[in-house]
Amino acid sequence: MVEADKDAIVSTTVPDKGITVVSTSLRSTDSSDIEKKQHPVDLAPLRNEIPPPTLSLLWRRSPKVDPNAIATQPSVFDDPETAKHFQPLPTYENIHRFDPNERWTWAEEKKVLRKIEWRIAAWAAIAFFALDLDRSNIQQANTDNFLEDLGLNTNDYNFGNTVAKLSFLLAELPSQLISKKIGPDRWIPAQMILWSIVASAQFWLNGRSSFLACRALIGLLQGGFIPDVILYMSYFYKSTELPFRLAIFWMANRLTDVIAPLLAYGLLRLRGYHGYEGWRWLFLIEGLLTLVIGIWSIFMMAPSPTQTKAWWRPNGWFTEREEKIMVNRILRDDPSKGDMHNRQAITVKLLWKSIIDFDLWPIYAIGLTFGIPAGPPDQYLTLTLRQLGFDTFNSNLLSIPAQIGTTVNMLIMTWISERINQRSYLGIFVQMWFLPCVIAMATVPDGVSRWARFAIVTVLLSYPTPHPMQVGWCSRNSNTVRTRTVSAALYNMAVQIQAIIFSNIYRNDDKPLYRRGNRVLVGICILNLFLYGFAKVYYVWRNKQRDKIWDNMTAEERLTYLETTTDEGSKRLDFRFAH
Repeated sequence: MVEADKDAIVSTTVPDKGITVVSTSLRSTDSSDIEKKQHPVDLAPLRNEIPPPTLSLLWRRSPKVDPNAIATQPSVFDDPETAKHFQPLPTYENIHRFDPNERWTWAEEKKVLRKIEWRIAAWAAIAFFALDLDRSNIQQANTDNFLEDLGLNTNDYNFGNTVAKLSFLLAELPSQLISKKIGPDRWIPAQMILWSIVASAQFWLNGRSSFLACRALIGLLQGGFIPDVILYMSYFYKSTELPFRLAIFWMANRLTDVIAPLLAYGLLRLRGYHGYEGWRWLFLIEGLLTLVIGIWSIFMMAPSPTQTKAWWRPNGWFTEREEKIMVNRILRDDPSKGDMHNRQAITVKLLWKSIIDFDLWPIYAIGLTFGIPAGPPDQYLTLTLRQLGFDTFNSNLLSIPAQIGTTVNMLIMTWISERINQRSYLGIFVQMWFLPCVIAMATVPDGVSRWARFAIVTVLLSYPTPHPMQVGWCSRNSNTVRTRTVSAALYNMAVQIQAIIFSNIYRNDDKPLYRRGNRVLVGICILNLFLYGFAKVYYVWRNKQRDKIWDNMTAEERLTYLETTTDEGSKRLDFRFAH
């Protein structure tokens, strides 16, 4: 039990924010009530821009803090004058666990976080595995003469990928709005079950029309899945914790690209079984595996931290004490998460306000092009390996090293981005990783050995993808639930447009070395360097604009602003953009 010492309240101004909060010396009492010690709360910047001592359970060293010390971070709720302007709405689903006076220890927070990792982050990784298994198994099918068996060529393959991406894109925002209305815990399993049925039905493909129809249906049913999961995870994690968990989420995407070739190595050997090609069995069996994961997800997901009880889970996931810790640590980090119910629909007016939030447009612009230099080489990796003379099974196995490399590098870079609180500079670093590789792919002589070409594309595709970092960046700069909901979809729509673009860079008349296409990749890489630089300059400039106004206001003027302002989300003068 932890109680505050009423006589030790000190008013303090948060550095760089200009917001007055109250630091309280807290008295920590163990369960036996034998020993009592004073644990002053360390002042941290608003919204925890400095990560807590334990960024992730997977990267954790033993924290150099007393596990019985108070872990509660200072926030706007500590000052009665500011707290009244940040109260969660009465309809907020976790309102019954909200208490600004709640205090907890590092040991308690660590225990709660461990539970969240297993029930939320682990589930999300497995669900993403299911998504990518059905989304990318066409690459493994390519090594088993998939195109030839259906009478298709490279341009048909490009068109099929374009149809899938376009369908995915069109479904993004509607899917996110449905998810916000009925809840991700209902909508996500439904999506998974529906697309797995279509994925399994690819067993019966018989030509170009059925190929395109299945691509379109899978894209429509999978669209919105990624922002839906991101929204769901944001209910449980703080803003500083989310990017690394998203890296774990995308790690599953990369591990799928490791596991899928291994599955294909066995399943494609079924060619001739009952008179069917191996790729048909690949689609059927992997689709059924996704169906199982979708049904399992119905029983694995919960609406919110305080709504985990169900008839199959009568005791729920958390105790009342743990629910209080979760709710208060989340709202102390970001009070905006209490401004909507988790099953509250977004109106047309709120949707439009979120779309025209121009301060998020630089991140959307980055989403349009940041991954294009690696897109076509990745999409065509197995086909390229076949064209270089590797057989079906070696082509699948040789695609694995790049996936392992990019997975490890992604985790490292996402972790670094939170440690140093930088995103734009790391995005520039990724483009500098791409540049020499795509230049080499565009210029190496025809006589270079196939192993040298394999090495170049493997280095290129081992890049540290900035995607999880940028999703967290977008979420952090949204500052309201409704904008966070819409921005996740808009950013992912930009990424899908990017995928449509890179699906058409390598053309049939440019194979097998795709010299023209690789020169295009060089140009886009240079464009990306400019976009990241612009984002950095823009957000620094916007923060300085607000600092200039806020720093010239008196304490009374700031309180008046909080009481009277109609500014919302990232438009507030007391909000600062991450960059």
